[in-house]
Amino acid sequence: MPSEIFDENYPFLKKDELLSFEEITRLVSLFYQVTSLQKLRITGGEPLMRKDVASLIHSLSQATGISDIAMTTNGFLLPYHAKSLKKAGLKRVTVSLDSLDNERFGRINGRGIGIDPVLKGMAAASEAGLEVKVNMVVQKGVNDQDILPMAQYFREKGYTLRFIEYMDVGTSNGWKMKEVMTKKEIFEKINEVMPLEAQEPSYLGEVATRYKYKGQDAEIGIISSVSDAFCGSCTRARLSVEGTLYTCLFASKGTEFKSLLRNHATDEVIKSRIIETWHLRDDQYSVERMSKKNHTTNKIEMSHIGG
Repeated sequence: MPSEIFDENYPFLKKDELLSFEEITRLVSLFYQVTSLQKLRITGGEPLMRKDVASLIHSLSQATGISDIAMTTNGFLLPYHAKSLKKAGLKRVTVSLDSLDNERFGRINGRGIGIDPVLKGMAAASEAGLEVKVNMVVQKGVNDQDILPMAQYFREKGYTLRFIEYMDVGTSNGWKMKEVMTKKEIFEKINEVMPLEAQEPSYLGEVATRYKYKGQDAEIGIISSVSDAFCGSCTRARLSVEGTLYTCLFASKGTEFKSLLRNHATDEVIKSRIIETWHLRDDQYSVERMSKKNHTTNKIEMSHIGG
């Protein structure tokens, strides 16, 4: 949780306010039945803080048959859980790391924590047979000097590195457009030293523009929802821990499902709400941001619904 949000008076949700694993599994299973759902991602906050999260992954895998189940994590607890996550059906992890410089990374994470626990987590995941990806949010004047060192390090490690433009998710990070390092700038910085070749998207709605290093199989990705909005091809939805469905990362409101689950609504009623919510979605925040049409000030925080 970002230091800008957390303090000793933070109103954490009570246990009965959270969806149970059984409720999550039922809802995801119904999504699977009425949509073309093919991928699941467990995010946070930090998902490994949830007790027995491997059992949730196993339940989701069994209930849907989906084999592409991933997790976004800070990596700290992977040495303790990587093997059980793999056994439960997890396919890959995405680990957040914004710098290889201990001091700079400590400032960015707001806790003074260095990179060693994160790198150990990646190694544990890889040794357990999980695919490892690394996310770096690039902020001009903060960690843009780390673009090349990160690219060189993870190219040699064999982990796919994805650069993410600094986004105005939520309202707590003091976002300014002048701090955005654009996809074009990131590409040019790397391409000048390590030439890149553009790759075709792997699937409809892929958010990262993919590049391979010339003459190699290693690749990077750049996620550019600020300078190059991809709202028109977005196929993602996010379910919060208390049962609200959001159809945009920048949303200020969502559709509530917990009451249906706990008031014993039939599968057909829940399916109808899923279909209605998905087909009525009209989120275009990134497009509207660039055209200055959007003035949303109460966007939900990423620490609440994940990336």
